[in-house]
Amino acid sequence: MTEQQQEQATLYAFGELSPAEEREFIAAVRADPELRKFLHGLQKTLEQLALSTPIVAPPASLKGKLMNRLRSPAAKPSARPAQPAGLPAGLRFLAQSDAGWKPLPVPGAFIKLLSLEPGRGYAVLLGKLDPGTRYPAHTNAGPEDFYIITGDLHVGDQVLGPGDFHHADAGSHHTENYSVEGCTLLAVLTTDDPLVQLAAG
Repeated sequence: MTEQQQEQATLYAFGELSPAEEREFIAAVRADPELRKFLHGLQKTLEQLALSTPIVAPPASLKGKLMNRLRSPAAKPSARPAQPAGLPAGLRFLAQSDAGWKPLPVPGAFIKLLSLEPGRGYAVLLGKLDPGTRYPAHTNAGPEDFYIITGDLHVGDQVLGPGDFHHADAGSHHTENYSVEGCTLLAVLTTDDPLVQLAAG
């Protein structure tokens, strides 16, 4: 592993590489176990720093405001394609696109809102982890359902791959999750989940 690769790993962890540099670096991570181990250690250190930051309680009125926003018509995804002529009401399609992804506070983790049903209390999202991304341990605010589309996701001692499914009850605890090669997953979450609020924001 070169000094330049170490520098690129640091820039990657902070999201400072250009798209072309990021693609080249991800290919290098896949091919070099030593670089992958270095990146994992770097990301773990950054996560620990983030988790050591004092937690500031949001204003008590924030949840009510967010829930009102989710229930309002304006909360529906705005980037909907125009309704094709002759298509029955109530149907919607979203073409494959790189648009709409939102970064999470964890470097290398992203979400994308596909559908929001405030009346029924659930949302459908895509989740994406870049190679080497580690998601810190957490308690699940609500029930979660994940279906792995591509790549690998390590949940505790379980290794999930394409076609695998995982359910977590509200209040359950996840240890650190991570992906070696990167992954994409389909998630169904409750509308009061912080991830849904971030995706819909």
